[in-house]
Amino acid sequence: MSLPLSDDDKFHEECGVFGVWRHKDAAALTALGLHALQHRGQEASGIVTLDDAGAFHTHKGLGLVGDIFGDAKVMASLPGSTAIGHNRYATTGETALRNVQPLFADFEFGGFAVGHNGNLTNAGVLKKALVRRGCLFQSSTDSEVFVHLIAISLYSTVLDRLIDALKQVQGAYSLVALHNGALMGARDPLGVRPLVLGRLNDGWVLASETCALDIVSAEFVRDIEPGEIVIIDDSGIRSVKPFSNTANRFCIFEYIYFARPDSVMEGTPVYDTRKRIGAELARESGVEADVVVPVPDSGVPAAMGYAVESGIPFELGIIRNHYVGRTFIEPTDQIRNLGVKLKHSANRAVLEGRRVILVDDSIVRGTTSKKIVEMVRQAGAAEVHMRISSPPTTHSCFYGIDTPERSQLLAAQHDLEEMAKLIGVDSLAFISLDGLYRALGKSGRDASNPAFCDACFTGDYAIPLTDTLDKAERVTLMKASA
Repeated sequence: MSLPLSDDDKFHEECGVFGVWRHKDAAALTALGLHALQHRGQEASGIVTLDDAGAFHTHKGLGLVGDIFGDAKVMASLPGSTAIGHNRYATTGETALRNVQPLFADFEFGGFAVGHNGNLTNAGVLKKALVRRGCLFQSSTDSEVFVHLIAISLYSTVLDRLIDALKQVQGAYSLVALHNGALMGARDPLGVRPLVLGRLNDGWVLASETCALDIVSAEFVRDIEPGEIVIIDDSGIRSVKPFSNTANRFCIFEYIYFARPDSVMEGTPVYDTRKRIGAELARESGVEADVVVPVPDSGVPAAMGYAVESGIPFELGIIRNHYVGRTFIEPTDQIRNLGVKLKHSANRAVLEGRRVILVDDSIVRGTTSKKIVEMVRQAGAAEVHMRISSPPTTHSCFYGIDTPERSQLLAAQHDLEEMAKLIGVDSLAFISLDGLYRALGKSGRDASNPAFCDACFTGDYAIPLTDTLDKAERVTLMKASA
């Protein structure tokens, strides 16, 4: 199954998690929640339910949520009033059914299921140690490390075993977990990945984004805090914070691209933020033009903000075909050259003879940007200026985002003038890092204490990259943390 043509030139979303405690339609609500989170992962989905007799039920599949859970017989096979679900976009491990989450295991204390959004940066080191102890891994995903750490923990309660596991892992994670007595949710100590809590009648909901609460008519309660574990059981909801206080380093790219525009992240509406980013971009890098055109869909809110601030009309000069899906066409080089036209079409009536500002959220390899520019020029644009609502992406992400190696990132290999020439635009500008922070309500970026994880722009990795270090570097890191 091939990716949609041209989609290989985007950062790919991480994963989405969802959980329901005490609702008679738990599986159906979870499927709806996963549908709302489909943008966070399109490779696979899974649901695990717990019925009133204490039995677990699971169904997983490769593909989209609607294809996997659209059959009434499948939904009937998932009884119970408690459930967790997961959408997957692989950042570690190949696309195979054995890697589809939630992962489930039977322990001495009963069944345990876990769904994980993010990436563990010391999973390789931990896995080698666990295998030496006799642990048998059934998947190639880093998330299985949680299962084995819980299995070998010497603590008696499930919560203490989970805490024991979390204290051994490094990386970015939001997770939902389910066992016979409780639904649990947790975020990493820096809060890189999102997780929210909602109320639904007498039950509770955990989700990666607020848009998933909206689809099931759950009331947003609050964000799960960095380093927090929430435990939901028949006695109510409680919270534990086993980690020492650390600064929040929420992923800044959630605001730029990953989150759905109608979600609210850390108290900030994503849609409004993207418009503010566009306005800041216009202030920083204005240029005389006739129309502001978004590269749909992710460039639309920023382009709206740019147009209002600049006073240049906003027009839909590129029309997206929403029905491309995953192509059955073998992606040869010749077909790849046509791929952008399958997904995007130029609106000649808007573009012909005009000076065009194209607004997009990011440039990764630059191949799609180049094809978009070619398409706009072929439609008769007199000038093409590109404005990007993120700073140049110069570093790979190791915290749950599927990004190319640094050698394949256009901004890591070329300066601004070279990039503009390669893409074929008359001018190219990115929002500055300080400008991005200003759009997010900060005075600028404080290098000594950044408010967000922005490693893809700065190379400032807040969480150790243990699996990418050599042995000598690991020894130094262990001594420093001792």
